[in-house]
Amino acid sequence: MPRDDSVLSPQSTVRRLPLEGLRVLDVTVVWAGPHSTQLLAEWGAEVIRVEPLKHIQPATRGAENRMTKAATEAMRGNGLLLAGAFPDRDPGERPWNRSPVFNSHAHNKRSVTLDIMEPSGLDVFKQLVAISDVVVENNAPDTIERAKITYEELAAVNPRLIMLRISAFGLSGPYKYYRNYGTQIEAAIGHHLIRSYPDLEPTMTGEAYTADASGGVQGALAVMLALRHLRRTGQGQLIELSLAECFMPYLGEIILDYTMNGRALVPQGNQHSSRAPHGVYPCHGDDRWIAIDVGSDAEWEALCGALSMAGWMEDERFATGLTRWHHRAALDEALAKRTVNEDAFELFRRLQAVGVTAGPVQNEADVYACPQLAARDFFQQVSHPDAGDHLYPGFNVRLEETPNSFRRPACLLGQDNDYVYHDLLNVSDSEYERLEALGHIGTAYPGYYPATAGSGGG
Repeated sequence: MPRDDSVLSPQSTVRRLPLEGLRVLDVTVVWAGPHSTQLLAEWGAEVIRVEPLKHIQPATRGAENRMTKAATEAMRGNGLLLAGAFPDRDPGERPWNRSPVFNSHAHNKRSVTLDIMEPSGLDVFKQLVAISDVVVENNAPDTIERAKITYEELAAVNPRLIMLRISAFGLSGPYKYYRNYGTQIEAAIGHHLIRSYPDLEPTMTGEAYTADASGGVQGALAVMLALRHLRRTGQGQLIELSLAECFMPYLGEIILDYTMNGRALVPQGNQHSSRAPHGVYPCHGDDRWIAIDVGSDAEWEALCGALSMAGWMEDERFATGLTRWHHRAALDEALAKRTVNEDAFELFRRLQAVGVTAGPVQNEADVYACPQLAARDFFQQVSHPDAGDHLYPGFNVRLEETPNSFRRPACLLGQDNDYVYHDLLNVSDSEYERLEALGHIGTAYPGYYPATAGSGGG
């Protein structure tokens, strides 16, 4: 059982967040792992991020991007600032506490600084493991082996431990030690090729990281399954999650087509295997577009009527769904010429009103102004001590009988050192000072310096 026996207990009648009483140690980087622990923290688990000071974790807190405000301003609009797009495009003195990527998934979490790669840090980490329920990590498998924190080694400290290990290709097989981001995993299983455009090479498709997003959600679900098993049997266990295997079922129809018919799908772009028109079409304004999907003759007639293009219905090329699909390139060209002077939002409402599936392609500003999201209070105002006041995306799901809200903003680096070392581990003041001197404890990266004016990064 978890430390608090009321966790997942059907006998509990007090309205609490479902995972209160559960302690999770978070040794995660980038997206998939942090997203798993984000979901656990949102629903009540005490998630403690274990973060080293001597080694900046890549693509996590954004500390490796030693950008000046001038440099971030200069890069504005080129699509390269996702990890370094600091509030007001200003990294500030502590950019590791101002990363929008990190701050969007680190709310409700705690942070303790500790280097588990060193023997003195490993000893402290094992003390934490002994009083915790779950460990989540998504590092390269050889990193965890070198750190001596595999499941077998940690289960010797806490036999009831649940450990979620997320990796690119799993913990066995010839690809076990390959290091990948979500986008490379998607390339390895064919997703990049399929969603690339017929007239462009796959490298021009752009990054999506869908494997990370799906892996984060499924990782949190896997922890729930293991907690259920723990409650029934008293046994902890290792959870192994391969991002490649986790995401591949999303391509199920395509895989089955090859399995049954021997067809290898060529790049699709915005095309559909049987529908036309099916794509994204230009509208009036700078980089404004609308997505349109027609799946029946009735919808085609409604589209022609809404666009005052009755002549299209007389064109033999567009007479049936099959002929429209075979002449989809010509149809797309004609439709693009017709939509280019339309307002995307007005056309969206007009098409929806006559039963045509359509929607504006929204940018970030559109999403924050979306009346649907506003009506549901999806975005939550969060005040962060280093990043300021901003709206953040809300919860993935809502439980009708369990009201929920953000309890604390994203954790500052080392914000909870005193709580973890003193309150949880009962470390003496002298031992605390010793660990501080060894470089485990702090709230800033040693020797870190902001980029000099005019430099582009470090």
